[in-house]
Order: sequence, then C-alpha cells, then structure tokens
Amino acid sequence: MSYDCIIIGGGIGGLQAAIQLGRYKHKIAIVDNGGGRSTLCKEYHNILGWPDGVNGDFFREAGKKQALSYDVEIIEDTASSITKNDDGTFLVHLKNSNSIQGKKLLLATGMTERIPELDGIYPCLGRSIYICPDCDGYEISNKKTLVIGSGNKGAHLSLLLTYWTKDIIFVNHDLDEIDKELKANLKEKHIPLYQEEVSELHYIEEGYLSGVTLSNGYKIEANHAFLAMKGTKVNSNIAKEIGIERLENMHVNVNHRTKETNVPNVWAVGDLVNHSQLLSVAMGDGAQAAIWIHKSLQKELAT
Repeated sequence: MSYDCIIIGGGIGGLQAAIQLGRYKHKIAIVDNGGGRSTLCKEYHNILGWPDGVNGDFFREAGKKQALSYDVEIIEDTASSITKNDDGTFLVHLKNSNSIQGKKLLLATGMTERIPELDGIYPCLGRSIYICPDCDGYEISNKKTLVIGSGNKGAHLSLLLTYWTKDIIFVNHDLDEIDKELKANLKEKHIPLYQEEVSELHYIEEGYLSGVTLSNGYKIEANHAFLAMKGTKVNSNIAKEIGIERLENMHVNVNHRTKETNVPNVWAVGDLVNHSQLLSVAMGDGAQAAIWIHKSLQKELAT
C-alpha cells in the first residue's frame, strides 16, 4: 500500500496530525501499537475545557473515531524499521503485516516511562500518583507528597516540587547514589530521605493512594506521590536508522517552525521532540507538522 504520509505512533500528536491531514483529503495511515504515555494518565487537569479532568484513553478513542471519519487508515501494528527508497519515498516495515510505502513520514513514537511493579499503581496515575510536574504539580499544592525515585533524578524532582509544597518525602526506591550536593540541598529544604525500596502501596480506594510500606516495614502515610524513576526511554531508535539527528538525550532534533527533521520529508512531534511533555503541546505539534506536510505535498503536485 502507498500513502501520502505514514504516521508512526497513534498518541495525541500523531492523531492530531492525522485529523488535520485527513481534512486536507490526503491518503494517510497511522501505525499504532496501542502504547504511549497518554494511555497511562487517568486524569488530565491542565487541558483547556476540562477543569474536572479527562482520561487520556478518552482522547485517544475520540481521536481515532475522528480520524476514521476522514478516511485515515489505522493499522494496529508496530513499525519495526524504515527503509528510504531511491525515489525518496519510505518503506515502513511492520512487525505483523506487510510493509507499507509513503511519500512523507511523521514520527510520533514518544517515550516509554518506567513504572515500578507495584500492585494497583496504574489506576492511580494522574489521580494520586503523578509523573509530570508541569502537568500535575498544582495537584499537590500544600499537600504531603512522596517522591518515589532513583537517586539524583528523584532528588532533583523532590527539590523542584517544593515550589508547590514544602511537605516532601523522598524514597530512593532504586537505592542509587545521590550526589553530596543534592543530599545537602535535600537537608536544607527539610526533605526526609529514605534509602529503602517501596514494597507495597496502600489505597483509600482504587486509584487513590493512602500511603506506602517500605522494605524495612516502615509505613508512610501520604495521599499523593510523584515518580522519578530512571529507565525512561525515548523511542527514537527507528529514527536513527534513516539518519535523523538526535540530541544527547536521544530526543529528535526538529525545525521549531515546521517540525521537520534533518532528513527531508520526515517530521517528528510530541514527546519524541525535546520539550515539555504536555498533551497540549503534542496536539499543537501534530497540527503544525500536518500543515507543513500538506505544503510539501502541494509543492510536489505543482512541479
């Protein structure tokens, strides 16, 4: 099959781009394996028009329905690799089905968070346990909050969260080393440090935290927590295969105006790009990239 543009990743950025390109009446395919950070958050409270919160899965399901209404094809599969053809088109190899070809390529493969393997944690994400301080820092205003994390990463987030609350407790779940300066900063900010794994989470009801038990049996009561775990992965390896420039942190480098990468006819949006990982930013990225993909397709028709 041949498409005007293949979008790899069916999260918020990819879906928004597909909707915009579908409205331009281009032939579009989304390759989506059902993953992504937007599947984790059970309540977003920082989205225009949704003051009481909205589920990430709602956005994805509504986005798919809307994209389908513009004849966008959604392929439930994983893109395993990309080949650049001699004529400048791209061949996207799929894990479970035949390869597909596209004139343009939009990468929206995002990031994969490492979530601790603790019973009941997933229904809490976005409700009482958070990942992104830009999204959810407000939710802990003046409230006792745990940071469950990894060494320096957890220490940095603990310090950052003092903007919203002074009642922070850091549990170094991974028992990683913490720099002396950071330890001193934690002490200065009166942030207790526990060098223990979390063995169990406790809940008021599903999705709402009441506290934790550490591996030494010590219990800490708290209704809110942030995760700051090492091992978060930027899903940019597939971009590297075709020579796309990546930064030191493995995010893809793009033209800030157009979202195009250094490889002609390839764009990248959302969490794959180096900026704040906000749903609203991913949505804007998708729309912006789609406009420039459309311009590129129109230019080809005119020549």
